[in-house]
Amino acid sequence: MAHKRPDRIAGQVHNELSRMLREDVSDPRIGQVSITDVQVTPDLKRAMIRVLPLGGEGDRGQVLEGLAAAAGYLRGRVGRNLGLRHAPILIFELDVHLEKAVRMTDILNRLVIGEGGEE
Repeated sequence: MAHKRPDRIAGQVHNELSRMLREDVSDPRIGQVSITDVQVTPDLKRAMIRVLPLGGEGDRGQVLEGLAAAAGYLRGRVGRNLGLRHAPILIFELDVHLEKAVRMTDILNRLVIGEGGEE
């Protein structure tokens, strides 16, 4: 019950950042990114935002640099647009879960093919 507000704020931050990255941010380093997850700490001071560059666009390091450079601007806009007295500090990181899932699927497929070939 104590985590309802952080979850609600995380959803609002997710929606607002998605819109702003699509419409307001023109940094060429960022390109098109998808926000895959937002987690807000229980004290609402920090928000961890996981992103995934779409279509393999750009260098991942540059994407993170662009997002870090825009973080202050985005934080201010998120705070104003959501009516928050203190907007959370935005911390961007690459989402590697999809890559790990693809690797695991590939390994499992090779194991299944290897077992099928021995019979």
